[in-house]
Amino acid sequence: MISKRVYEMVPSVTLSQSEKIAQLKKQGINVIGFNIGEPDFNTPDNIIKKAEEAYRLGYTKYTPASGSIELREEICRKFKEDYNLDYTIKDVIVSAGAKQSLTNALMAIIDPGDEVIVPIPCWISYIEMIKLTGGIPVLIEMDENTGYDLDVDKIKDKITNKTKAILINSPNNPTGAVYKRDRLEKLGNLAVVNNFYIISDEIYEKLVYDGESNCCTASISRSIKEKTITVNGVSKSYAMTGWRIGYAVGPTHVIKAMSDYQGHTTTSPNSPAQYASIEALSNSEKFVEEMRREFDKRRKFIVERLNRIEGINCVMPKGAFYVMIKINEFYGKSYNGFSINNPMNMCDYLLSESKIAVVTGDAFFAKDSIRISYSNSMENIREGMDRMEEGLKKLK
Repeated sequence: MISKRVYEMVPSVTLSQSEKIAQLKKQGINVIGFNIGEPDFNTPDNIIKKAEEAYRLGYTKYTPASGSIELREEICRKFKEDYNLDYTIKDVIVSAGAKQSLTNALMAIIDPGDEVIVPIPCWISYIEMIKLTGGIPVLIEMDENTGYDLDVDKIKDKITNKTKAILINSPNNPTGAVYKRDRLEKLGNLAVVNNFYIISDEIYEKLVYDGESNCCTASISRSIKEKTITVNGVSKSYAMTGWRIGYAVGPTHVIKAMSDYQGHTTTSPNSPAQYASIEALSNSEKFVEEMRREFDKRRKFIVERLNRIEGINCVMPKGAFYVMIKINEFYGKSYNGFSINNPMNMCDYLLSESKIAVVTGDAFFAKDSIRISYSNSMENIREGMDRMEEGLKKLK
C-alpha cells in the first residue's frame, strides 16, 4: 500500500549504482568510481575545527527553522560581496542540503497542474521533485554543439499560461555547461514579462574554468531578482557534501513560505554544521581555489585522454566536474556476453569488464550518452581511462 506519488517516482540511478559498486568492493574487487558527484577532497581543517568548537560551546540545540541568524547574515554578506546583491535575513533560508532548498522552493510555489520548464540534460531529481508537487515537468533539450548552453528561443516557445517556473542549473550537472550572461538576461526578461519564477541552482558556482565566471541570475536586474530563487550550498565548493547544508535566497514572501513548509518537515538543519558553514563561507577561499585548479588539471587531462579513444568524442566542459560523452558509435557491438545497445548496457559492461563505474545518460535525459565525474585522483583517472580504452577495444 504505497502512495501513488512515491510508487511513480523514478529511483536515483546513481544511488542504486553505488550499491552495485559497494558489493563489488566488498568482494575485494578494485573498482574505480567515476560515478559520484562529490569532491574527493576532505573538508578543510579550519571548517572541521569550527564544528568541534560548536560542540564544545554547546551549539547543539535547535536554531530557527530557517537557519541560524548568524549563518543567514553571512549568506547575505556573501551575495553582497560576490554579486552586489542586497538581501536581509528574511530573504534567506538554510536547509538540510541544497536538495531540500530546491524541494522547499517547488513546494512553496507549485500547485497541481502548474508547468515547470527544465532544460535537459539535467539532474534527474529535479523531475521527481516537480512531480511530487503535482507539477508538470516540461523538458527542453539543449544542443551539444553549443556546449549545452541555454537556448532561450526554444524555452520561449514552450511558455504557456500554466508556466509557473523554470528550473536551471549553471554550472551544470551533468554537462559542465556555464550559461552565458546574455542568455540568462534574455531568460530573466521572459520571466518578468510572463510572470513566472526562475529557480537557479548555482551549487557549482565556484568550479568554473577557462576564464569563465558564474553569472548569478538574480544579479542581472532588480526586476529579474524579484522573480529569482537562487539555490546554493557548501557541499561542492567546500567539500562538505555530508554536512548537509544548503540555502536559498529570494523574494521575502517566497522564502517565508519555504520556511513555513520546512518548519513542518525537518525544522532547522544541523546546528554544528551551520556554525561551521559560517567559516566555510567567510574564510576558505584559498582552499576553494586550490581545489578548483586541481579539478581544472583533471578536466583538461580527461577530455584529452577520452578524445584519443577510438569512437569517443566529447566537448570541453566549462564548469563543475563532469564530462558527457556520446557512446552510440559502439551500438551493435558486443564482447563476453555483453551487447551494447543503449547507455545502461555500456555502464554495465564497463563495470564488469573494465572495473570502472560511470553513469548512464538516461539518468539525466541525455540520450546515447554516459557521464563521467573527474572528481577522483589523477592516478585513478589515468588508470581508469586506460581500463576504459582497453575494454572498448574488445567490443566488436
